[in-house]
Amino acid sequence: MSLPPIHRVVTGHDPYGKSVIASDGPLSTIAELRAVAGMIFHEVWETRATPAPVDNCRDPTSGPMVHGAPKNGTRIRFVDLPPDTVYLAQGQEKMKELFREVNDDKGLTTKSDSPHPMMHRTESIDYGVVIEGEISVVLDDSETLLKPGSVVIQRGTNHAWANRSGKVCRMLFVQIDGSYEPGIAAAISRR
Repeated sequence: MSLPPIHRVVTGHDPYGKSVIASDGPLSTIAELRAVAGMIFHEVWETRATPAPVDNCRDPTSGPMVHGAPKNGTRIRFVDLPPDTVYLAQGQEKMKELFREVNDDKGLTTKSDSPHPMMHRTESIDYGVVIEGEISVVLDDSETLLKPGSVVIQRGTNHAWANRSGKVCRMLFVQIDGSYEPGIAAAISRR
């Protein structure tokens, strides 16, 4: 099932400070990942500083594909996640290839006893909203099913997305660069 395209409106200012529509239409960057058929990143916007410059910059989504939030910045993207059966049978090497493709070799954290082969983490706060379909967020010791309207606040934890529904799930993610509290960072490094 093909999900509808994302429509993006970007506002800005004219030289006199009047608010204007800078662009109105489809996203300029939509990438179906080579490593996993049907996994599609719909890049909406990103910022690369905090506070974010309020300017009339060019579209910041035209650069290389990156998994996490930019340093001191934010990213918003939609992700279409295919059913697990599409990629899990391909093995762990395919998961490594996926994370290389999104420039996050160190993000994949899967071990022999991991509850899901796509366990990963980013040092960020991620807000994930299910738009279409259903998916389970899998943690080291538990999981929970998410349906349209469910929101996950992912606080740098080791996790995976398990789509056991047999249908594509679309999620919206807002990622905010973060920094682990020293006690949490120390505990993670001991794992």
